[in-house]
Amino acid sequence: MSQSSPPPSGPPVDNPYADQNPYADQPGRPPAPPQETAQAGFPQQGAPQGAPQPGFPMAPVAPAAPVRDKLGLGLAAAVGAALVAAGVYGVVIGLTKHEIGWAAVGVGFLIGLAAGRVGGRNPILPIASVILSAASVYLGQLVGEAMLGAKEVGVGFNEIFFHHFGVVQEAWKAQADPLTFLFFAIAAYAAFSGAKKAGQ
Repeated sequence: MSQSSPPPSGPPVDNPYADQNPYADQPGRPPAPPQETAQAGFPQQGAPQGAPQPGFPMAPVAPAAPVRDKLGLGLAAAVGAALVAAGVYGVVIGLTKHEIGWAAVGVGFLIGLAAGRVGGRNPILPIASVILSAASVYLGQLVGEAMLGAKEVGVGFNEIFFHHFGVVQEAWKAQADPLTFLFFAIAAYAAFSGAKKAGQ
């Protein structure tokens, strides 16, 4: 004959496993707060989405970097870089008596870099960099022509470049070939990509 188990003491419970739970309400002990009754590592029911949950420590999220968009400053930086690059490119041509492809790449990239770093992500800056790089390469080629012409004639650079600028342009037109225009394209591409990368 089997003995029946004595009825559980305390108020009746609907859960048949409540007497096996060591954390169940016990006489003389206040009920546990809601945070303790939730299973560790799992979000509680009704907690707002995105709120930190017990068991899931979250580091604060850093705010996104502000988007730089300074069109005026970017254009000013690009114009300054274009003038400096044109002077350097012209000196290279005047000293070597050749147009050099890597120098044209440097001209374009310097202009694009200056525009993008200072001006940010403004979509006008890469286009302006293309135009300024072509103008800078052209001006640099004119400076190189003036240096070569000044050496040939035996007069100063300023005399040739500033007082006989039309002659310098005619000399440039006479010596221009497809490679000359290729350098415009190289510089324009370098300026566009440089401005895009630097603006990110």
